[in-house]
Amino acid sequence: MEGNFGFASTLLDTLERHGNKCPVMLSSSAQASLSGRFEGSVYGESKLAGEGLFREYSERTGAPVLIYRFPNLYGKWCRPRYNSAVATFCDAIANGRPYTVNDPSVELELLYIDDLVDELLGALLGEEHRCGYEGLERVEGDGFCFVPKTDVKSLGEIVYLLGSFRDSRETLSVPDLAEGSFSKKLWSTFLSYYEPGHFAYSLKPNVDDRGSFTEFLRTPERGQVSINVSKPGITKGNHWHMSKWERFLVVSGTASIKLRKVGEDSEGNPFPVDEYVVSGTDMRAVEMIPGYTHSITNLSDTEDLVTVMWANEPFDPEDPDTYYEEV
Repeated sequence: MEGNFGFASTLLDTLERHGNKCPVMLSSSAQASLSGRFEGSVYGESKLAGEGLFREYSERTGAPVLIYRFPNLYGKWCRPRYNSAVATFCDAIANGRPYTVNDPSVELELLYIDDLVDELLGALLGEEHRCGYEGLERVEGDGFCFVPKTDVKSLGEIVYLLGSFRDSRETLSVPDLAEGSFSKKLWSTFLSYYEPGHFAYSLKPNVDDRGSFTEFLRTPERGQVSINVSKPGITKGNHWHMSKWERFLVVSGTASIKLRKVGEDSEGNPFPVDEYVVSGTDMRAVEMIPGYTHSITNLSDTEDLVTVMWANEPFDPEDPDTYYEEV
């Protein structure tokens, strides 16, 4: 009460004494509704008292007030084990600390810190969003302000996602990163809780006499990225795909990439070979087209060839869609 009511009173008294009618914003809370699980909240009572103080000030002076009832805030660098469950879970799961989820079904309305900042920058320009409230329900009106970009998620959903972010260093998976998606915002938040010394992790290369092949990233809808190292003079590939396609980018060394359409032309002859000589100094991407057998050869006698390879889908050993045929 001293912080939420007392300081607001001092601020408004000072503005009124000097005749300053600038807009004033109050950072209130959903707990001020005193409804649902916030019924009887002492913290909510202090926020509600601050709201009343602001309304009386506006009615008395004509100065505009912006009262925001913020839901649960989360985002990078928030203090764990304080007043944000998301921050506590992020810190614990990223760093192997114990945590407790009392009821995974409890739902939170969550507001990302970047979205809050965007709204408040707009409010400085008179572009705030207005609403009313009936309990916790937002309704038409102009007595309050709100941030339109929020997500409602259960504690169970949050912890599951955070666990998948941690495990992605092993699975190499990347979740939904669509612009504005909750998982994109939560992953940025999660990463900020790794402590110095824990930013690097090892990958698992598949090594043989020809070189190595190391998977780097997997996504459910955007395929996988791998790093291929070929020793001097080595040829890899000589296979084709029915539906899968790939994109090769040589980043070190010089390669001959060859493609040939499978089957025969109308005269019963093999289709011609299409060849591309590319190098790390000539950043050109080459597409591996469905229905074309393809190969990549290291043209150097002394240096390794390093190629970034993207495939439109993660490799599935149960359905590899890979058929051997020499170019």
